[in-house]
Amino acid sequence: MNTPAVTAPGNPAGRADTHPAPPARLRRELRAVHALVHRDLLRLSLQRTHSALMLIQPVLYLFILGGGLAALIPTATLGVGYQVYLFPGMLMMTVQSPAIMVGIRLITDRQTGYLRELLMAPVSRATLLLGNCAGGTVVATVQGAVLLALAGAVGLPYDPLLLTLLLAGMILASFTITALALALAVSLGRAELFHMLLGLVMMPLLFLSGGFFPLDSLPGWARGLPALNPLAYGVDLLRRSINLRVPQQTTTVGIEWFGHQPPLLLEAAVLLTAGALALLYATRRFGRPE
Repeated sequence: MNTPAVTAPGNPAGRADTHPAPPARLRRELRAVHALVHRDLLRLSLQRTHSALMLIQPVLYLFILGGGLAALIPTATLGVGYQVYLFPGMLMMTVQSPAIMVGIRLITDRQTGYLRELLMAPVSRATLLLGNCAGGTVVATVQGAVLLALAGAVGLPYDPLLLTLLLAGMILASFTITALALALAVSLGRAELFHMLLGLVMMPLLFLSGGFFPLDSLPGWARGLPALNPLAYGVDLLRRSINLRVPQQTTTVGIEWFGHQPPLLLEAAVLLTAGALALLYATRRFGRPE
């Protein structure tokens, strides 16, 4: 006597279930993101010399440039010593380099064929891009945390809440810069063009971020540009976090909207929104079959 086969509700008899259950698919997508983040952390641990070299420039700026100009720029001009003023800008410079490298690696992976092998994995393209973004964010934050450990050397206290706020600001800035780099990378086909565009825009963005000098020192025609600069929001978040926990280290006003400084949480929301929109654009562009 033959026992009839039991089929799942809604699944016709004899038809194989080709789609995994939602929980199983979610676990598979999360494992793919974890694997990509682990790959980036493994690369960071193996390329210690490269990681150290990326830290040299902000450290030199902080202690040589900052130390030299501190004797020339009076504290009353900035509200704080120049090294304290420069510190948020150097944190932003530190997270910027590894975040941008994610876009360069995506183009390189496409040119070498490694990206095509990744696309053969049984996960969505959006998951692969999200994993790259998460990996770049984590690596950039780790790099920034190394420089953050030098906060006491410029006169900032090792206050747990202050360090937490600065770390949160770096995570947010790292995510946004990584997402913008990926959005640019998926729109370009050549690494040379990517490098050329970065060379054209990165230094102006740094100088318009308020990391080196107060934004109110800009000429009149450039006063509105920092409000469109994601690096300026990142620097302002870090600097205002310092002001929040160390009131005696109050500096000059950063970004202004129509003559008024936006609330701290609104600046964070603008930075997060910019990163989310860039990642959404990159995901839609990356999802197109090649």
